[in-house]
Amino acid sequence: MRIGSFELKNGLFLAPLAGVSDRSFRDICRKRGAEYTVSEMISAKAMCYDMMRKKPTAEASATLELATVYKYEMPIAIQLFGREPEFMARAAQMIEECSYRGCVSDTRPAAIDINMGCPVKKIVSNGEGSALMREPILAAEIVRAVKSAVSLPVTVKIRAGFDSECAPEFAKRLEDAGADLITVHARTREQMYLPGVDISVIARTKAAVSVPVIGNGDIYTASDAIRMMSETGCDGVMIARGALGNPWIFSEIASAMSGESYTPPSTYERLEQAKAHLLAMLEDKPQRRAIAEAKKHIAWYIKGMNGAAAARSRVMCAESPSEIEAIINELQLEVSE
Repeated sequence: MRIGSFELKNGLFLAPLAGVSDRSFRDICRKRGAEYTVSEMISAKAMCYDMMRKKPTAEASATLELATVYKYEMPIAIQLFGREPEFMARAAQMIEECSYRGCVSDTRPAAIDINMGCPVKKIVSNGEGSALMREPILAAEIVRAVKSAVSLPVTVKIRAGFDSECAPEFAKRLEDAGADLITVHARTREQMYLPGVDISVIARTKAAVSVPVIGNGDIYTASDAIRMMSETGCDGVMIARGALGNPWIFSEIASAMSGESYTPPSTYERLEQAKAHLLAMLEDKPQRRAIAEAKKHIAWYIKGMNGAAAARSRVMCAESPSEIEAIINELQLEVSE
């Protein structure tokens, strides 16, 4: 499949995960086989308001970090959220033109992705994210406005529905408004992240539109991905929680799709990746913040290992990179003995 000028052999996407899929994590997943990544979501209104202010704010600095795109990251989409078509269009235009305040991007993204799937209360209560699935006319207006403002592909991430299924009809409306690709998370907003997904909604959405459809939800193994693609006809899969502590899932899926054998990483290799992930975050962010954000990733890497519970508690209490690295080294030593 293609998105703009980029061709994806297997259609393997890393999902946008707020507070998780930062540049370091995206880079690790890309090196393990992710063919396309999406940024953490960015408030279109925050970007536009910042351009109206005389001086930048801390909020603007956070937005800049999320919107920055470097050539080595391509293909990556920048994801925007909001409910005002004019703000969404203006923010998308600034990102494409690299014209927002303080921009340090050295290229424009592969696409603009619109978030119509986030189930979090503070987003939904503002009528944004998955709440837009209750307002299909407004949702289409947003897509139409963004599509008119940029030359980049415009993609949309949705859910099966808000409190009941409506994805096929909703997706068709978005396609008619100009959406170039649609990702469907096979749960309603009401279901949040409860176990179990109904992938038949992905199949019905695929049948309703002619643009590529990406399936999302409960993909933890290669067999999960193969089943979703074979049973729904979707053009690719988007991995979210299945990649947490396991960026190798992309290699596993790619191997299965090509009929090649796959050797999962050893416990020692998983721990080596945990250390490398910590170092990558330290290079990309201030130390205090990097340590705080790295802890959850370390916990995911060591999950299921002998002594993981005790090690996780120690990691959460650690105050320096050397403390965390020492804990990981101890686990590696136990594995080697």
